[in-house]
Amino acid sequence: MSLLDVENLWVKFPTRQGVFDAVRGVSFTLGKERLGIVGESGSGKSMTGRAILRLIRPPGIVQADHIKLGGDDLLQKSEKDMRAVRGQRISMVMQDPKFSLNPVMRIGDQLIEAYRLANKSDRKGAKSTAIEALEAVSIRDPERVMRAYPHEMSGGMGQRIMIAMMLIPDPEILIADEPTSALDVSVQRQVLSIMDKLVTDRGMGLIFISHDLNLVADFCDRVLIMYSGRVVEVCQADRLHEATHPYTRGLLKSLPRLDQPQGKLQVLKRDPAWADAPSVSGRA
Repeated sequence: MSLLDVENLWVKFPTRQGVFDAVRGVSFTLGKERLGIVGESGSGKSMTGRAILRLIRPPGIVQADHIKLGGDDLLQKSEKDMRAVRGQRISMVMQDPKFSLNPVMRIGDQLIEAYRLANKSDRKGAKSTAIEALEAVSIRDPERVMRAYPHEMSGGMGQRIMIAMMLIPDPEILIADEPTSALDVSVQRQVLSIMDKLVTDRGMGLIFISHDLNLVADFCDRVLIMYSGRVVEVCQADRLHEATHPYTRGLLKSLPRLDQPQGKLQVLKRDPAWADAPSVSGRA
């Protein structure tokens, strides 16, 4: 059973040179799984995540046959109705917590506010839930963290706090946009382990947006590879290194590997036909 069904999604921006298509005809479904979306910067992967939540503001244009969450088409909802979807039914963890957390509010106040926006609760009950959320993402001494400000936290701690905040309303889907790109390798693994456990325990769907193919191959169940706004290939994550599209092969060959050391990494050679080919369906 799919939690999310996206059909023929386009994101467009008017420019002086004409209309620029940032996302072009993307279709996929998401079940209770970890779906990776990978590609270079500018491939349209982050725009796809934002478009699902209708976070593309004018003059940007979002068009699709449908974006269905359960039986609800999100494109047919008013802005007021979308506020009940964002952060409650679908949560999104942005790339850098420094720009997502309010620098002049204590962390505890921000977590409590996030909970009270979604639930009718007194402050005491909201505080208890916020502490439980911090414990769920393996933060030690959550009482101390509740009293701290964002600048007092490391990058890894900040990202865990953002994940806790997004999971407080118990959403059906979590969109994680480059959640580990600013973290060192050891902290990356900790954050991924936390997300994996939460998704498994809660039966959520996860869209994991990244440029790191090796990371996605280890962590996700399925992968959509995007190039120039289109999905050029879909494959099982554990078979990503067997991908056949020349773009995917080029990305894989440009990555350093400890098990296959090379004196010189290959340079990706692009074919203009890749950008013009129809988008591949990412339906499970």
